[in-house]
Parts: sequence; structure tokens; C-alpha cells
Amino acid sequence: MVDPNSTQHLGRTEFGLDTFGDVTVGEDGKRRPYAQVIRDVVEQGVLADRLGLDFFGVGEHHRDDYAISSPEIVLAAIAARTERIKLGTAVTVLSSDDPVRVFERFATLDAVSRGRAEIMLGRGSFTESFPLFGYDLADYERLFAEKLDLMAELLTEEPVTWEGSIRPALRGQQVYPKTESGGIRTWIGVGGSPESVVRAAQYGLPLVLAIIGGAPERFAPYTDLFRRALKELDQEPQPIAVHCPGFVAATDAEAVDALWPHARRNIDRIGRERGWPPITRDRFEADVTDGAWHVGSPETVAQKIANTVRTLGIDRFDLKYSHGTLPHDRLTTCIRLYAEQVVPRVRELLA
Repeated sequence: MVDPNSTQHLGRTEFGLDTFGDVTVGEDGKRRPYAQVIRDVVEQGVLADRLGLDFFGVGEHHRDDYAISSPEIVLAAIAARTERIKLGTAVTVLSSDDPVRVFERFATLDAVSRGRAEIMLGRGSFTESFPLFGYDLADYERLFAEKLDLMAELLTEEPVTWEGSIRPALRGQQVYPKTESGGIRTWIGVGGSPESVVRAAQYGLPLVLAIIGGAPERFAPYTDLFRRALKELDQEPQPIAVHCPGFVAATDAEAVDALWPHARRNIDRIGRERGWPPITRDRFEADVTDGAWHVGSPETVAQKIANTVRTLGIDRFDLKYSHGTLPHDRLTTCIRLYAEQVVPRVRELLA
């Protein structure tokens, strides 16, 4: 079997985009329909391919401020209109899904895209899917641990024999379709838990760090831990990617001014649900200057991404470019600036 997670697949730093399919507003300031947001995401993915970016990731959510609950279908629509860009999730909420069905859907996407499908497995940062699909949040840890164990077996594409406490056992069960290459590159997305980092190493799967708060250099211990754990567990070296929020405009001031009202509404809505205080403009700008947000002119964003790549020694940087109700035309401009100006400049800085 070809190892889809081999570092030989990279060879150079890759640059991608992630979106959660946030429900945007139109020129009139009104929410766009879910259907239009989904069509806009497809156009954004097609644009990313035409501009030469390496990866396009789509999140999974089950709430009214995000339009995409079935990312594989959206990715298949993008696959049908693109040629080279890799397509994956950001993330697949494995805890509330069926690993067998996850494999079947991605093996199908892999066929449609001619081998460009990727899976990013995670717990997800929201919990709406648990009651929606009949799961108890009290089983949060056990669900992810057992389903990840089953998923690792499915990814071999060999007959699966597996037993756990969350579903009936499998005895020599074949799962179809098989992929043409014999494997799908599968990442584990983590938010900064050492236990999750070590778990990814135990399965020999690539790691995606979601850096959504604080300075990226704070996560250097996690990338170091992952590499040490792989070595100590006699696993092959694996790629590391990071997912960071960001936005690109012509100037630093324009980027912050355009992003701030949309990001504030999004952050404050989530904050009310989780007991956070309202975000202030000063705090937001501090995170743009010194924290996780990669926001500004092409030069500013390129400098910050280059520093993140160097500091963490990562193989791929994914910019989470959609934020709350930020309009579609702003998002497409951001994608163009990122692909045409930021990425070439980052490559110069890294060289």
C-alpha cells in the first residue's frame, strides 16, 4: 500500500485555505441564503485551484451561522471543476459520525477528485452534532478514542476486524469503494492538548494544529513533542500543518477595518455561549499584532506566515479566511491577494 501520509508528498512548504462556510451578508447588509453561501464556497474553491494554491479545506458545523453540514458534498462539487488542488475537511467531527461512512464518503470523493481527497479528523470545537445525532456529551472522550481506533483500521483498506463499546463489532469486514492509490492522506486536528498530539503520533498520522489564540510560537512545544513522540514510537516522520485565522487586504488598516465588525459579531456570539467577555477592538488588534490572527497587507501577512512556518517547522500553512458575515467579494479578494502576493513573498522569505 502507498503511504498517503508520507512526507515525500510535500517536499516543500504548502499553502492552503480553510473555510467554515460562514453565513455572509450581501451588499444590502442582509444575510445571504444558505444555498447561495454554499455556491459561493464552491466558487472560492475553484478560484483557489486556478490561482495555484495547494489545499482547500471545508469545515463541518450544524448551527445556523454556518451553511455547511456536509462538507464532502461541497468538496465533490469543487472537485468536478478543478484539476490539482487537494480537497479536505477542517474538520470532520469523528466523535458524532460513523467511521465506516466517513471512509466511504472520502473514498468516493477521492475517486471524483482523482486522488486529491484528504481527511482531517477531530473532535470539533462545537457540540451541536452530539444531540443532533443522538450522542451523549458524557461519552465525549470515549467516542473519539474508539472511533479513531476504528478509523485507523479502515484506512488500511484491508478487511477490518474491530471491537469496542460504541457500536457492533466488525469481523473481517470489507469496506468499499477502495481507492486507486491504496490510501487517503488523513490528518488529526488538535487544539493544543499534549495528549491529542501524542495520540496522532501513536497512529502515525500527520498533525494539524489549530492556532486560533495566542502567539504561534507558543505552540513550538507541541510540534517538538509530536516529532519526539513519532521517533520514540518508531513511527515514520509525518507532516505538520497549522490552521490560523487571517485576512488580507491592500493595506493593514483596510484589512483590520474591514474584518473587525464581522469578526467581532462572530466572536461575541460564540463568547456569549461559552461565557467569554465581549472582545474589544484593542484586544483584537493586539492579537493581530502579536497573536494568532494573520491579518494585514500582503507584506505584513507574508512576514507573519514566514515567521510561523520557521518557528514551528511546519509543512503546510492553512489560512482560515472566512470570518462571520464577511462578504463574498471580500473573501475572493483575500484569496487572490493570498495566492498572488502573499504566498510568493513567503517563499522568498523562507528561501
